[in-house]
Amino acid sequence: MSNYYYLIAGLPDLTLEDSKLSYTVSGFREEIYPNLSDADKRLIDLFYLKYDNANVLKLLKNKDAEIDTRGNFSAAELAEYIAAIKEGGAVNPKDFPSYLVAFITNHFSDTPAGDDTGLPENDLAALYYAYGMGSKNKFVASWFEFNLILNNVFVALAARKYKTDIARNIVGDTEVTEALRTSGARDFGLTGEVEYFDQFVKISEIDELLEREKKTDMLRWNWIEDETFFNYFSVERIFAFLLKTEMIGRWLSLDKERGGEMFRELIGSLKDDVSIPAELK
Repeated sequence: MSNYYYLIAGLPDLTLEDSKLSYTVSGFREEIYPNLSDADKRLIDLFYLKYDNANVLKLLKNKDAEIDTRGNFSAAELAEYIAAIKEGGAVNPKDFPSYLVAFITNHFSDTPAGDDTGLPENDLAALYYAYGMGSKNKFVASWFEFNLILNNVFVALAARKYKTDIARNIVGDTEVTEALRTSGARDFGLTGEVEYFDQFVKISEIDELLEREKKTDMLRWNWIEDETFFNYFSVERIFAFLLKTEMIGRWLSLDKERGGEMFRELIGSLKDDVSIPAELK
């Protein structure tokens, strides 16, 4: 795996409190992405596929829909793949992700795919998470798994609170999702089985939406810090930088005054950046 000593050393400190970002998700692709190896580019592509997912959903509803340009594929490319799959043509998984092929194929057939919840976005999310968790990179696979569990626990707790159907809204096919769908236990039998479960529960109990979102992002940020502690100059550190860039950018997109305030609160609550041992500097 490639090491990016100079590239990572030149990345800006994301704990600055000036409420500005030196990079955006789009800027990252333009400036940093070209410097990566082909293998590491494919790893970073996993992050950007979330935008392709949204774009595919839009184009399946309206072929002339305006898409999010942050995805890996242009509108013309997506339209070409959708048309080819609709007509039963073969698509090389090296060119277009296999899970998107499965989802689009399912859209044009009567055969269920993914979780078949009846909600296309849930079915696509299930396929996307499974694809990400199948990554050979331990950090990236764990990131997908962490978010799958976190989001599903929040959904299950909310569904139980408001007495709505839990199973229909749970995404994925894992031991944890099965427990969330079927267990009648107060903790779904997950206490001691799922790391951070108690924190998930505490966060879910916060009524104020922005406060709950802030605590959730703080948990995500700290998870990233912990999981990349020993990844000093590798692609994991770059992937983490991209995740943090997206996270801060989302807060800055809020109302300027409130967004700036919550951004400063978030930054103030985060751990200090990891110090690189002297022998590695």
